[in-house]
Amino acid sequence: MTSQPSVRGAPEIPREFQFKRRDFDYLRRLVTSHTGIVLSENKYDMLYARLVRRIRQLGLASFAQYVDLIRSGQEGEFIQLVNAITTNLTAFFREPHHFDYLRDQVVPSVSDRGMHIWSAGCATGEEPYSIAMTLLEALPPRGQRGLRIRATDLDSNALQTARDGIYSLERLAGIGPARQRRWFLRGRGANEGLARVKPELQAPVRFSPLNLLGDWPAGPGFDAIFCRNVLIYFDKATKQRVLDRFAQALVPGGFLFLGHSESLLGVNEAFEPVGRSCYRLGAEGAGHEWG
Repeated sequence: MTSQPSVRGAPEIPREFQFKRRDFDYLRRLVTSHTGIVLSENKYDMLYARLVRRIRQLGLASFAQYVDLIRSGQEGEFIQLVNAITTNLTAFFREPHHFDYLRDQVVPSVSDRGMHIWSAGCATGEEPYSIAMTLLEALPPRGQRGLRIRATDLDSNALQTARDGIYSLERLAGIGPARQRRWFLRGRGANEGLARVKPELQAPVRFSPLNLLGDWPAGPGFDAIFCRNVLIYFDKATKQRVLDRFAQALVPGGFLFLGHSESLLGVNEAFEPVGRSCYRLGAEGAGHEWG
């Protein structure tokens, strides 16, 4: 066991692996520069807890050895680092007023044409599948055929869970019985206690890895973007950059949905509030493609 302070000036805490200040500072700078996620001084213990299992799996003796491994340029290990520090707290129909607004306000604004929606920070898939349920139930047949939902995330493990579309029945607690019967298949035998998304719900959703600070592939303008509980991890300059790019990715009058604790006040003026953490892009801020 080794002892290091959890933060500067705090009492020393016995630890299984040595985690020096320089290791912490290097890892958090690396994470911020590549993902925009800011790990503040008080995240020392959190970072240790998130990475200690990986240190054991690799058979390393200290975090310094882990830093050396990252510095060696192994891309696969950097992906593991990002997966470890990414928070994937989500649920079906989380913040249900957003889905009510999507059904009642966004759908009528696009008539019966197809819709393009982006779930940015989709985690394990509950959000894009909730969007798909809402729209497949609300759109006329022509609109259903033209529905496209792009779902992206940094975390490769979370994306695989999303693509598989298999969840414990407890995860379906926010979905009523009728919706469960319509959109999910219940497991039997070895799969008892699990449910799988039906193919017709998966059909309009495309999952892919994407770093909001990296390149965005060209694509059509989006009618709405869901980016909830993501901006809270960015500093102000990074928020401004991402929001400017969202404005270019939306069609004129497109909608942006943020988490309940996120605000655009003093960060971006291209969007106007139209509901609880719901925003609409003004004509001056609109673009026609993303990239």
